[in-house]
Amino acid sequence: MLTLHRAAFVLPDPADPTAPSIADGAVVVRGELIEAVGPYRELTAAHPGARVRDWGTALLAPGLRNPYGHWLLERAYHPDPREEVGVEPVADGLAGSTDEARCGASARRGLQRMLGYGVTVVAGPFERASVRAAVARSGIVGLPAPSGSPGGPGGGGAGPLDPLAVLPFAEAVHGRVVAGGRADFAVFAVAGDGGAEPVAGGCLATVLGGRLVYRRR
Repeated sequence: MLTLHRAAFVLPDPADPTAPSIADGAVVVRGELIEAVGPYRELTAAHPGARVRDWGTALLAPGLRNPYGHWLLERAYHPDPREEVGVEPVADGLAGSTDEARCGASARRGLQRMLGYGVTVVAGPFERASVRAAVARSGIVGLPAPSGSPGGPGGGGAGPLDPLAVLPFAEAVHGRVVAGGRADFAVFAVAGDGGAEPVAGGCLATVLGGRLVYRRR
């Protein structure tokens, strides 16, 4: 089944300053892949039977890469809501822990919360088997930490769940929204000045492999 995602702005490659945004744009998804990217009127005419998800005044762009995955998933602890201690990561709450079940459950909660910020890629390394399994099952792509990354074991590591809290948008995004590519992208609220700049903490939806895995309520 085809799904057409419409947004006021579609920004296929925010990391390229010369790449234009598409006003009143759309992305057509078939299965796990992007079939087409372009103006909404053209794509809706070409795919009249597609299901439409209209994101209104939002920005659709590639998902974000969180460079702090090692610290967030292997050292920080993500509380269970039933513990009634809040939802923020507890710094070094898993340091020295040998309880793989607890570590895996914490990682699953952390990954779910990352989806709420538009994260589609998380940087490792992931040394715990339970964390590797959680990343694989989440649909979020796990990547090795690049040389000099702050999120690696020796890099100081601590960072937020939302990459936009500390990184410019062009540095936080990963990949491009392009026909033939995997349908991993996010939808963000934008500042009220008519521009195509996302608001930190303003993720409205996250799509992984064509599936809507997060939608703000």
